[in-house]
Amino acid sequence: MTNQPSIATPILDRSLSFEEFLDTYPDRNQRCELIDGAVCEMLPTGPHEDIAGFLAAEFSIEIRRQKLPLSVPKSCLVKPRTPQSGYFPDVAILDRDALALEPLWPTASVIQNGETIPLVVEVVSTNWGDDYGRKCVDYEAMGIAEYWTVDFRGLGATRYIGSPKRPTVTIFQLEDGEYRGERFVSGDRLVSGALPELSLSADEIFAIAS
Repeated sequence: MTNQPSIATPILDRSLSFEEFLDTYPDRNQRCELIDGAVCEMLPTGPHEDIAGFLAAEFSIEIRRQKLPLSVPKSCLVKPRTPQSGYFPDVAILDRDALALEPLWPTASVIQNGETIPLVVEVVSTNWGDDYGRKCVDYEAMGIAEYWTVDFRGLGATRYIGSPKRPTVTIFQLEDGEYRGERFVSGDRLVSGALPELSLSADEIFAIAS
């Protein structure tokens, strides 16, 4: 298996600003992200979507069980500090109280403040370089407290998931402004700072795609 991620192919031959992207693409049937001005269509697989749905449901159950002031939106557009970028994370948990400070949320479901997102998840695809690279850097810079990469096929480079490569969930926790990652593989139970009472194993996630 190659260690080189595929590159998301832009669907336009020109660069867009975030404002142009916001005006044009979220209302279309296409599922797109803005990456450094390039509009890239997202074409997730069935197992990818199944895992994202499973995690959204598990998080929602835990939030209701603990009566936390949090929610899991169907989708939201995250605007990082990087100019001309906008990401649709696979799963996000939002602080409902902090939504009052999000000026674009009422009209466009856009999140700009890292404090509004206690936890964000990317289910890793063939363009894994974005998940382990630019998104990790951007989410860290925003101050998002916790970031999961769910690499259910073990696609990432060995520097990210170790050797031998295998399905891995990496949970990054923000400490002194920097992410510290902990890997979880088959046989491990996940440890979340955002949802410390969450009872979930790596195997339960990987089984969704088997």
